[in-house]
Amino acid sequence: MPNAKETVGRLCRIAGPVVVADGMRGARIGDVALVGEARLIAEIIRLEGDRATLQVYEDTIGLRFGEPVVSTAEPLMAELGPGLLAGIFDGLQRPLPEIQKQAGPFIPKGAALPALPRAMRWRFSPAVKEGERVEPGDVLGTVPETPRLTHKILVPPGVGGRVAEIRQGEFTVEETVARIERTEDLQPVEIRLMQRWPVRQGRPYRRKLSPNTPLITGQRVIDTFFPVAKGGTAVIPGGFGTGKTVMEQTLAKRAEAQIVVYVGCGERGNEMTEVLAEFPCLVDPRAGVTLMERTVLIANTSNMPVAAREASIYTSLTIAEYYRDMGCDVALMADSTSRWGEALREVSGRLEEMPGEEGYPAYLGSRLAGFYERAGRVVCLGKDNREGSVTIIGAVSPPGGDFSEPMTQSSLRAAGTFWGLDVNLARRRHFPAIHWMTSYSLYDVGGWFDAEVAADWQEQARLAMSLLQKEEELLEIVQLVGSEALPDAEKAILQVGRVVREDFLQQSAFDPVDEFCSPKKQYWMLRAILTFYRGLAEALDRGAPPAQAMALPVLSEVARMKEIPAERAEREIPALIERMREALGGLRDG
Repeated sequence: MPNAKETVGRLCRIAGPVVVADGMRGARIGDVALVGEARLIAEIIRLEGDRATLQVYEDTIGLRFGEPVVSTAEPLMAELGPGLLAGIFDGLQRPLPEIQKQAGPFIPKGAALPALPRAMRWRFSPAVKEGERVEPGDVLGTVPETPRLTHKILVPPGVGGRVAEIRQGEFTVEETVARIERTEDLQPVEIRLMQRWPVRQGRPYRRKLSPNTPLITGQRVIDTFFPVAKGGTAVIPGGFGTGKTVMEQTLAKRAEAQIVVYVGCGERGNEMTEVLAEFPCLVDPRAGVTLMERTVLIANTSNMPVAAREASIYTSLTIAEYYRDMGCDVALMADSTSRWGEALREVSGRLEEMPGEEGYPAYLGSRLAGFYERAGRVVCLGKDNREGSVTIIGAVSPPGGDFSEPMTQSSLRAAGTFWGLDVNLARRRHFPAIHWMTSYSLYDVGGWFDAEVAADWQEQARLAMSLLQKEEELLEIVQLVGSEALPDAEKAILQVGRVVREDFLQQSAFDPVDEFCSPKKQYWMLRAILTFYRGLAEALDRGAPPAQAMALPVLSEVARMKEIPAERAEREIPALIERMREALGGLRDG
């Protein structure tokens, strides 16, 4: 039976995932409703008099006119608490492993399992005493969620006052661990290990900080030329086969983030299967735990109802903000936002809204901007001035690799970093296929690299990029007149540009040594290549032929630098540089 707050209507129109119900006076836009006898989960998106339009997050086949529609009088909520890590959820935060145990490999209609395990007991250790005054965001206590992560139980936003009671021991997520008497009315508020939060509303923070610290990814083309800041945003557009999913999975595995939220929004099921099979077997070298123990997976694959893709993005973002509020650096991998845009387009069409460019809704840009704006590096609520960050990296799948289509252009306007994947590079087996002439980063993090890695980091990166740009210009000339018409100095630029592309920018995501390259190793690899360029230029000034310089045996050692483990790179590459100088010096003398 519905409670006093619930509004009960009747279905009067069904159009795929969009349905209309009469008798819904008193309902609100954004409220969750249960549709039909099967109690399908839906959200109210339009109200006209007592008629409500709802988008249903489940398959509507079998619905009939006249079936009941019950408003729950609350928005779509996420459950936040211990038990999220290593969890696998669908776009509505329903636990997929539990559904499989109870109903088999397919999600039944109206499945309503809680996101967090209710029977599991967690050891809670208080961090405050009775009688202390607390404010929103203060740490009440801790729970050891994994061997390496201590889950902080925070005072919920909007709650502050005196701690009237706090308990120590083992509790489920639904049991009360503390009571706080609110300052304004002295009413007691019960605090549990679990919070609930509306997914479309960003969680509050004290203030936003400048994104001036890089998120180290271990990808040379990214960290050296197009870095993304902690709390920043990045988009990875590319056509079919250019490596978007492999790049997202590589960043999820090796980026220096404490928590990873990976959302497969409309992606193929076999790609999510690879993540599910691989992450439990891989160990994070920094934390010493499996990757799954710091990862939350949201799987909303292409065979699931299309409307749920839209919810999956916000569910994952709310989980990321929750761990950010504990003071963690969180990376959110969205693969792919184009499928999210397709879901918006389909629902908008069924609502008979005026279409925008290529059929996308006119509000596509504002929705994307609202999504990316929830990223950031912030000072969290609470007296201890914790800092946390959410970095959003979204893949975009433009049809035919056309970067001028609306989804890519709207993403570019909202994001701070653009890693453009090139089809021609992918065809030549150059991976990552991030093209250095089309990509860019708006984040100024070079000062961090100069301070933490080497004082001439930015100088070397600028010189290497100028060589790549000059090489691109010379290649166009070579196609017209041939390389023999170029002077020796420009032949040298062509050769060194090829070395930068093949021996520095190319990186294997499947090589245990090369899949992650530390900033120190990146610096020494680039320094070795640029030392060769400077020495070659000096040798050519003294009349040495370019062919003789390019035939030096030491050059083959440059090509193998990526095989050197990080712990030996700072010792072996400087020695290689010295041998290179001697070899080039011999050319100058002879």
